[in-house]
Amino acid sequence: MTTSPTPWQLAQVNIAELKVPISHPDVQDFVDGLAPINAQAEASSGFVWRLQDEAGDATQIAYDPNPLLIVNLSVWESADALKAFTYSPEHLAYVRRRREWFSRLAAPHFCMWWIPADHRPTPAEARQRLHLLKTHGPSAAAFTFSTLYSPEMPSAASSHT
Repeated sequence: MTTSPTPWQLAQVNIAELKVPISHPDVQDFVDGLAPINAQAEASSGFVWRLQDEAGDATQIAYDPNPLLIVNLSVWESADALKAFTYSPEHLAYVRRRREWFSRLAAPHFCMWWIPADHRPTPAEARQRLHLLKTHGPSAAAFTFSTLYSPEMPSAASSHT
C-alpha cells in the first residue's frame, strides 16, 4: 500500500559570513567542497530542492547587503531526512572546518519551518524566518533541531509568511 505524500515539507536556511571574499585563496577549500557536498545533499533520501544559480551553488545569490554573507536554503521531506544529511560523516567533516572560513555570527544563523509541498522559499522569506527566531525565539514559524515543531501546526507557521 502506498501512502500519499505529506502536504508539508521542511525548509531550512543556514547563513554564514565569510572572513574574506569568496574569490580569496583562504576559502578555496570551502569553494572546492561545495560541489561534492551539494551532490551529496541532492542524492540524500528526503532531499527536495535547494537554492542555486546557473553555476550550481548559491554563493553569488544576494541574501543581504553584506557581500560576505552567503546563504544555504533547501527543502526536505522531513526533519529526519535533513538531520541524516547534516550529521553525515562527509558533511560533518566539512562543517568542522567552518571557523577557518567564517566569522562567528551573533544572531541565529540556522532555522527551519514547514512549507506547503509546492512552495519554494526565497532568500527574503528565509531572512524573515531568521529574524522571527531572533526576536521571538523558537515557534512553529521558525525553529531548530532542538526545538522541533510538527507540520501539523501550519496555521502558526503560515501566519508569519
